[in-house]
Amino acid sequence: MPTLQTLADVLRSKNAGPFQITIDIMFEQEDAYRRVLASGMLTPANIAPLYRIEAAQVRVIPFDRVRAIKVTLPRRWGSNGSGSSFDRDVYGAQQHGPLAELEIA
Repeated sequence: MPTLQTLADVLRSKNAGPFQITIDIMFEQEDAYRRVLASGMLTPANIAPLYRIEAAQVRVIPFDRVRAIKVTLPRRWGSNGSGSSFDRDVYGAQQHGPLAELEIA
């Protein structure tokens, strides 16, 4: 079964302010984009356990016009924000990993 990283052309994360991370999932091919959406795998209920957070903290926003999906969630290392003493990824650039191996039917 293909994974999200094999279907997406871009899978990246970055800060969305000091307290949130945004994950961008972009597709060149319409069929790959539609397949991921139709799979039902990119839901807050499926994403939340990967990041050890509550489903209510996850937002999944598809953008049909540009074949992209944005996932927004709180930073994993506490509420002190980007650059705090326990922050392991100041720029939020390495937080897309848990989604990479998500299997897409």
